[in-house]
Amino acid sequence: MLELSILGFLHEAPLHGYELRKRITALTGHVRPVGESTLYPAIKRLEKAGLLARETRQGPAAAPRHVLSLTAEGRRELHRRLAEAGGTDITDENRWFTLLAFLRHLDDPAAQAAVLRRRLAFLDEPASFFYDGDRPLRAEELDDPFRRGILTVARATSEAELGWLRATIAGLEG
Repeated sequence: MLELSILGFLHEAPLHGYELRKRITALTGHVRPVGESTLYPAIKRLEKAGLLARETRQGPAAAPRHVLSLTAEGRRELHRRLAEAGGTDITDENRWFTLLAFLRHLDDPAAQAAVLRRRLAFLDEPASFFYDGDRPLRAEELDDPFRRGILTVARATSEAELGWLRATIAGLEG
């Protein structure tokens, strides 16, 4: 998801590493703060793959800055990653939110709707954090108020997201 975030933010505008790190941290920092030791190797990998270009520009102070921008190949790679998103990119909430933050860069409404449909299919499957054998337990079946709270909050969140997904898909599909 770090690479997707880099590609997504650079799709919007060229940025220097510090600004890119601030934006990624603002998006995902509560879950996983992004350190320099993680960000800069990812930037180098993307640059080596031809997805990013680096240009040295004079900074506001005396020190020059390395400004990163997305190459045409980087734009294609971002669009591919968005369009083909599946698996944990759809099922893991944190990865899903990162993907959702950049889904607008996928220009085709039908392709956007297809990604949303994959999330909708995942959310439509019965699930729980707690089970009786293979049967998912509902909040009303639990005596533990804290576990019941987890399921109550999760249900409300899922219902809100399901409503948003259905409305957004309908809008994208005309």
